[in-house]
Amino acid sequence: MSELKTNVLYYGDNLEILRKYIPDESVDLVYLDPPFNSKADYNVLFREESGERSAAQIRAFSDFWHWDSAAEETYREIIETCPDKVATMVSALRQGIGSNDVMAYLVMMTLRLVELRHVLKPTGSLYLHCDPTAGPYLRVLMGSIFEAKRFRNEIVWKRTHAHSGANRFGAVHDTILMYGKSEQGTWNIQTTAYSAQYSETFFRFADDDGRRYRSTILTGSGIRHGASGEPWRGIDPTASGRHWAIPGYVRPLLGDAADADVQGALDRLDSIGRILWPSKAGGIPSFKQYIDDMAGTQINDVWTDIPPISAQAKERLGYPTQKPLALLERVITASSNPGDVVLDPFCGCGTAVVAAQKLNRRWIGIDITHLAITVMKERLRDTFPGIQFEVVGEPVDVGGAKALAAQDRYQFQWWALSLVNALPAGEEKKKGADTGIDGVIGFVEQGGKAARVIVSVKSGHVTASQVRDLKGVVEREKASIGLFITLEPFTQPMHTEAVSAGFYHSALWDRDYPKVQILTIEDLLAGKQPQLPPSASGGFAKAPKIVVEEGKQQQLIP
Repeated sequence: MSELKTNVLYYGDNLEILRKYIPDESVDLVYLDPPFNSKADYNVLFREESGERSAAQIRAFSDFWHWDSAAEETYREIIETCPDKVATMVSALRQGIGSNDVMAYLVMMTLRLVELRHVLKPTGSLYLHCDPTAGPYLRVLMGSIFEAKRFRNEIVWKRTHAHSGANRFGAVHDTILMYGKSEQGTWNIQTTAYSAQYSETFFRFADDDGRRYRSTILTGSGIRHGASGEPWRGIDPTASGRHWAIPGYVRPLLGDAADADVQGALDRLDSIGRILWPSKAGGIPSFKQYIDDMAGTQINDVWTDIPPISAQAKERLGYPTQKPLALLERVITASSNPGDVVLDPFCGCGTAVVAAQKLNRRWIGIDITHLAITVMKERLRDTFPGIQFEVVGEPVDVGGAKALAAQDRYQFQWWALSLVNALPAGEEKKKGADTGIDGVIGFVEQGGKAARVIVSVKSGHVTASQVRDLKGVVEREKASIGLFITLEPFTQPMHTEAVSAGFYHSALWDRDYPKVQILTIEDLLAGKQPQLPPSASGGFAKAPKIVVEEGKQQQLIP
C-alpha cells in the first residue's frame, strides 16, 4: 500500500477505498454519518431564485437495502474473514433478526466498521452518527468490533425542534456513539459559556462597564511556615489559622511573577487591580475573579446548544442529511489536534472535511457518487478560496471516462455535467421519460431576466439527428443555448447541424454565442470550455467563505 494521501476526496465504494488507499493505523479521527436504512431517498436539492423547493432533485443514493445475493456474499465474507467475536455477533443477529432488509444494512456496515478500526491509530477515536432506529443494532456491532470497554460516550444531539407523534413521544434527537481504539486517546476538554442565570447568581458584582465578577478567597486553611505564612501588606494570615494560597486559575494573570513566591504573586495581582481590599480593618483581601477568567461549563453528553440548520442558514446547501458545521467542529476539536488526520467515509456534502480544514487538520473524504463529489468540490472552493486538494477516482482521460460510462451511465452523466459546472436536471430519465435535458446552466440577462443553457450528455454512439433533437429541445424550452457533450468524437454532419442553429445574442454582454455547441469529453479534459455569457453559473448553492488571517480565529464570511 502506498503512503497515505491527505486533503483528498475519493470517489468510490468506501470499503474498497479503505482497503486500497488508507494504511493501517494512519488516521487520528473517524467521523461517519452513514445512511440509516430509513427507506428514504437521499437527494441533493438545489436552490431556486424564488426560494422554493427546486424541481431539480437528483437521487444520490437510496439508503434502503434488500437481502439479496450481494448481502449473502457480504455475510459470508464476515463469517470467513472477520475476528471470531464479530463473526459470532453477526451470526447471532441474523438468527434473531432474520435475512431481511435490516440485516442487509448491518452486514454492509459491519465490514466497513472493521476496516475503519484497522486504519485508526492506537490513540484514535471513532464517532458513529446514527438515529435511534439503527443505534441499538450498531452499538451491539461496535461492542464486538471495538470491545465494549472501548466505548466512551453515547452523545445525544437534539437535531430538530418539537415533533408530535400519534402514539409516541416526538423523536427529536440523533445518537453519536464514540469509541476509542485503545485506552490511550486524544482528548481536549470542551466547554461552553455559562448561562445568564449562572452569571447573575454567582457573579453578583459588576464593574462600571458591566463586566461581572465575584470575590474569591486568597487563603487556605492551616498554618504554613515560609512566604505563604508571612504577613503581606500588614495582614497576617497566621493569626486566623490560615496561609496565603493562589488558586491555579489565577496563574495566567501573573506574567513574569508566575515563578515568584506567593508574596510576589500577591504584589502582581494588586498591581493589575485584581485585589479586593476589605472595607473593615482586620479583614482579609480577596481575588477579583471575572467570569471570563473561567473556561466555562464542561460539555456533557447531551448537546442541545447546537441547533439544526434552518432553511435560512448561510451554510445550508440543501443536502438533506447536512449536519451543522458547529457539530463537526466540536467532535474534531475534542478528539484531534492540529495536523492530525480526519476521515469521513460517508462524506455527503462534506461538512466534516470543511470543519477539518477550518481547524487545521488534514482530511480524507470518501463518497460513492460523483454528484456528492461535485457538491464537495464546489463547497471547498467556495469556502476556502485557493484551496489545494486532490480528487481520486474521477476520470482523467478518455479511457477512464469510457470505463465509468460502461460501469454506470448516470455516474458518467453527473461527472460530465460537473466538467461544465452544470446543474443536473432531474430524475426523468430514470423514470423512463427522456426529455432531452440532462443538465442546466443558468445565467442572468439584461434587466435581471433569467436565462438558461440546456445540456445533453451522450456516452454512446452519436449522430446528427441527436444534435437536431437538441435544437428542438432548446426551442421547446425557450432556452438560450444548447450544449451537446459527447464521449465519442462528433462527425462533420453533426457539426453542420449545430452550426445551422445560428447564434444567441446576449443583450447584456452585446455578444453573439453559438446557439448549439458540441464539446467532446476529450475537449473538456484538455481544458476547453463552452462559449457562454460570463454570468453563467451551475446553480449549486454557494457555501460561505472561511478566511484565515494570521494569528486570528477563522471566520465565516457570507
